[in-house]
Amino acid sequence: MNTYTKILFLFWMFTSYSQIKKGTIHDVNGSPIDNAYIINTNSQSHAHTDEFGNFAIDKTVVGDLLEVSGLGYKKNTFSVSEGLTEIILESDIYTLDQVIIHSKISAMNELSKIDLQTKPVNSSQEILRKVPGLFIGQHAGGGKAEQIFLRGFDIDHGTDIALSVDGMPVNMVSHAHGQGYADLHFVIPETIEKIDFGKGTYYANKGDFATAGYVSFLTKEKVENSSLSVEAGQFNTMRTVGIFNLLENQKKQSAYLATEYVLTDGPFDSPQNFKRMNLFGKYTNSISENSKFSIMASRFTSKWDASGQIPQRLVDNGMISRFGAVDDTEGGNTSRTNFNASLTKNISENTFLKANAFYSNYQFELFSNFTFFLEDPINGDQIKQKENRNIYGLNSELNKRLKINSIDALVQAGFGFRADETKNTELSHTLNRNETLQNIKLGDIDQTNVFSYLNAEFDFGKLKINPAIRMDYFKFNYQDKLVAKYTTQSEDKVKFSPKLNFIFSQNNDLQFYLKSGLGFHSNDTRVVVAQTGKKILPTAFGTDLGTIFKPFSRLVVNSALWFLDLEQEFVYVGDAGVVEPSGRSKRMGIDFGLRYQMTNYLFFDADANYTYARSNDAPNGQDYIPLAPDFTGTGGFSVTDYKGFSGGFHYRYLKTRPANEDNSIVAKGYMVSDVNLNYKYQKFIFGISVENLFNTKWNETQFATESRLQNEATSVEEIHFTPGTPFFMKGKITYTF
Repeated sequence: MNTYTKILFLFWMFTSYSQIKKGTIHDVNGSPIDNAYIINTNSQSHAHTDEFGNFAIDKTVVGDLLEVSGLGYKKNTFSVSEGLTEIILESDIYTLDQVIIHSKISAMNELSKIDLQTKPVNSSQEILRKVPGLFIGQHAGGGKAEQIFLRGFDIDHGTDIALSVDGMPVNMVSHAHGQGYADLHFVIPETIEKIDFGKGTYYANKGDFATAGYVSFLTKEKVENSSLSVEAGQFNTMRTVGIFNLLENQKKQSAYLATEYVLTDGPFDSPQNFKRMNLFGKYTNSISENSKFSIMASRFTSKWDASGQIPQRLVDNGMISRFGAVDDTEGGNTSRTNFNASLTKNISENTFLKANAFYSNYQFELFSNFTFFLEDPINGDQIKQKENRNIYGLNSELNKRLKINSIDALVQAGFGFRADETKNTELSHTLNRNETLQNIKLGDIDQTNVFSYLNAEFDFGKLKINPAIRMDYFKFNYQDKLVAKYTTQSEDKVKFSPKLNFIFSQNNDLQFYLKSGLGFHSNDTRVVVAQTGKKILPTAFGTDLGTIFKPFSRLVVNSALWFLDLEQEFVYVGDAGVVEPSGRSKRMGIDFGLRYQMTNYLFFDADANYTYARSNDAPNGQDYIPLAPDFTGTGGFSVTDYKGFSGGFHYRYLKTRPANEDNSIVAKGYMVSDVNLNYKYQKFIFGISVENLFNTKWNETQFATESRLQNEATSVEEIHFTPGTPFFMKGKITYTF
């Protein structure tokens, strides 16, 4: 071979294997498959699909073989042809050997994908339980937002976790009941497509409340079939769900409508008379190959009576049962109307824009009595918390892929705002729900948050480096209607939050990560203006050192060591029934989890989380953080599509924990087990489920509260609790058409 021929041959080899082939991957119905994995069996180059099912793989020429796999789809091999490669995958049983540990910052989301496939969500309360290590508790019979526990936090209703649905925030700033209040009951669980979560302060596109972490829910863009289901059980419980495909199976556009209606009296001696109605609709249009637009509208209303938290002493002396009440005039009503428009638009081959604009109208009225007759021995201590809120907002993010020398880079520039306006936000002393004895607080709140961020990912092969910075501007306005002269109290603040993350992926089965960053939670506007701007946006610093790996093809294991320091803690104040800012705190802990597929149809999962949590400024022995859990565990078995059967057995364990600062009062731990079984026959699914299979006596929520009964001479500080559900059986029938 002469020199000229050698040069031509080398040139051919170089150009051939520097070629990039592009393609799309869809299912048999034409829906794009995201996060499918493609590998060239000749050159060993690989790629993943985006949310449109598109991929671009280098070192690939005509005739090469591409091996394609995706979660829940049959693995297949395709020969590369000229032009755009179109690949269709057929559905298959779900297997863990299909799981690829992606080299991305949010790789832990692989766990939520696994759990959604093997343990479908059956109720709005269960949605949050899909986040490993997250616990919830309900203390108003299903009416209020759940109390949340994560990484040694009693997050109350959302003070240190940022929740969103389709980019629309769920947390309520400066809420009448508590800062960050996050009620997810407007979500119909059957409409959930994906759960994106992250623990810690490491994500540039997450701002207020994202200290312990964030959870973002994405709803389905389309449903393959329409369905009707009816569920009934003990305690006069009934739930109906209807999901209707409005445009059949069209390739370019889809639309569906979902409804939910729930009734229950609960296990309490005084019936809850609980009622919830949901209506949800979504339309999506694929404008072009890489662009789409969707609009969502929903309406949610809920009304209930509640027995409230009861003192342990009344149960111990036999005066009331565990499901009894001291003041059964508690309860409330709430509603939320949402509109959300989302756009993903391709600008150029390597640039696209994602944006969503939203509006919500929110109504809330809650009656509670935490201390009975402690403050008012004649009328009692019932309080009313009420608000009427409008929320407007925008999120936008420009994504651009770059090639810097030989380094692949992704740059994301984000901008957005959120404006909350409330009228007559109220805290009042009331009697029997209908008489206001005293207005304690009454006023209008206007709070605005404008933000921007710059996030970059530099890919050095096995190592990915992710620097980022976020800027938030807050404006707080409060008009106090209990003062004689009209005035607007106002404060503002700018906050910068840098992040730096390192992801090292040895291969598709092993990843190590080191994450760090600053975050924050905002304070209530009424607190901010009263303190003339002190600690408006207290800082949180966090760091994680962890790994995700697959030692075997059907075993996924994750573990992490983490640390979080808070400039200001939120704590529950029992005698007022509110959450207030406190001093500095620190937390450190260990997360561990595994997902194991024992057979094609049988799965095992387990998560264990340990936390050491203390207040920084309190003396030793008096530095416990009330209700901060130090150990939690969950686990169980699931059966998926075995000869028409599916179901599972799962437990959750919460260890006994301090209920006050010196650990002299403790909140008792519990272990509760649930089981469910479903059978699919043609177009019908028959199901049965049991909550609290072993009828464990457990307290779902507990607080150290000082209270006084009407016949008591002095007050008593002790555990006040809401009992957990006893043995609770339900049956369900679903018809698909």
